[in-house]
Amino acid sequence: MIKENTQNKPTFAPQISVPATYMRGGTSKGTFFKLSDLPERCQVAGSARDNFLLRVIGSPDPYGKQIDGLGNGSSSTSKTVILSPSSSDDHDVNYLFGQVNIAKPMIDWAGNCGNLTAAVGACAINMGLVDADKIQASTESGICEVRIWQQNISKTIIAHVPVYMDEQGKVQVQETGDFELDGVTFPAAEVKIEFIDPVDSSSDMFPTNNLVDDFDVSGCGLNADSVKATFISAGIPTIFMKAEDLGFTGTELQGDINSDSELLAKLDTIRAKGGVAMGLFKDVSEAQTSQHIPKIAWVAPAQSYTASSGKAVDANDIDLVVRAMSMGQLHHAMMGTAAVAIAAAATTRGTLVNQAAGAGELMEVRFGHPSGTLLVGGKTEQVDGRWQAKKVSMSRSARRIMVGEVFVPADCF
Repeated sequence: MIKENTQNKPTFAPQISVPATYMRGGTSKGTFFKLSDLPERCQVAGSARDNFLLRVIGSPDPYGKQIDGLGNGSSSTSKTVILSPSSSDDHDVNYLFGQVNIAKPMIDWAGNCGNLTAAVGACAINMGLVDADKIQASTESGICEVRIWQQNISKTIIAHVPVYMDEQGKVQVQETGDFELDGVTFPAAEVKIEFIDPVDSSSDMFPTNNLVDDFDVSGCGLNADSVKATFISAGIPTIFMKAEDLGFTGTELQGDINSDSELLAKLDTIRAKGGVAMGLFKDVSEAQTSQHIPKIAWVAPAQSYTASSGKAVDANDIDLVVRAMSMGQLHHAMMGTAAVAIAAAATTRGTLVNQAAGAGELMEVRFGHPSGTLLVGGKTEQVDGRWQAKKVSMSRSARRIMVGEVFVPADCF
């Protein structure tokens, strides 16, 4: 009888590969998966799915760099998307977004990524998730209207994806073009995005029922214990404050904020108190497990400044300036979902955002952010005494960067 030599047995787990697409959407990048391509136990919500995606991105990473994954040490690139066929006749694809924490073993599934939304339609077409006849019929107009069901927030989004017929007679997504998006180095094809009814008809866009509140910030290290704030739930729950009340001008760049740990802690404390005021948390301690929402942003009237690229932004070309925090850091441009909140608030007369934009009845605004400017439009109205955002629109762009397989250790999930 031959004894098995257990000493020569491998003690490591081999790697497995899973099909994936790496895309830029707006000013973000993320790893996209088709649901059916995921390992079976990762196709449902739970620890297996989270652990798999954490390993893909390279989190948690105490060094903050995500060197051993597809993340890049930034909230704008620490993102995952899972797409699946829609079972509804009203939609083409289901879109599930996960914001991966860089330093902690945590994925926030509470909100959407508005920037990556711009890539969902194109990716769904390329993954074969959109009806072939619909794609073929879109060649006449050159635009394929992809109706997206955003699963995190249960909302409809429409992506107007440019398409063309290649030399082989196959319809392809147009990804290159001359549309320039501040915060993205190279031009690409324009993708128009419409967020339909971004606020539940049964709820108020302003969770406190006020356009402007007296916000208790005692103990937060500000010059006053109470400041004005607009709390809004459109796109993503957001706290808007006046830049001056925070000791800012509204023209800050990342280097002015992100290198100051004391300031970052102060802003997160304010964010936590805002979450309680909005009814998102029962206690400020709950904010530690929900870094994706709410967002905190500050606004100021239009003023000239130099963007992070060195581009001059003239006060005459914008309506206001806005800066917003994402996952504990000042965003390098503007989150797409926060842009939805800006559009909804700016087009509602009386909010702090509307006041900073000059007040009055507004249908669209162009705001300045750290990388440049962005034009957003919106339509809000009162229904049975509650404010509702009927539609918010903006233009972004998207591009495939890599299509292939991502490898992870088989025992990581």
